[in-house]
Amino acid sequence: MSVVDKLKSLHSAEEFFELLQVEYQPEVLQVLRLHILRRMGQYLVSAEFEGMSEDEIFTAAQSMLSQAYEDFIKSNPMAERVFKVLKEHDPSRPAAPGPKPSFVSLTTLKTGS
Repeated sequence: MSVVDKLKSLHSAEEFFELLQVEYQPEVLQVLRLHILRRMGQYLVSAEFEGMSEDEIFTAAQSMLSQAYEDFIKSNPMAERVFKVLKEHDPSRPAAPGPKPSFVSLTTLKTGS
């Protein structure tokens, strides 16, 4: 089974780290697993494995997982923003054009009595 096929068959973050022989702190992985795996996925998508040997692919994938882990050790999920929901709520990004939210003054509200 190829390295890529093995990666596709994994189910947990720990399995990725064990297969690729990358050291990790369980307490860090417990909190950041989705962010780390998402970043590794971004690295894998941009990689070109065509013509590489299985050893070269293994080393490249190992490096990508290690880099993804380090990205979140040195930074944090809010700064890295790997998920769409975090990208959309980036305060440094200009707001998307669209209808302005309606404002209802509390003084215009009536009670039911």
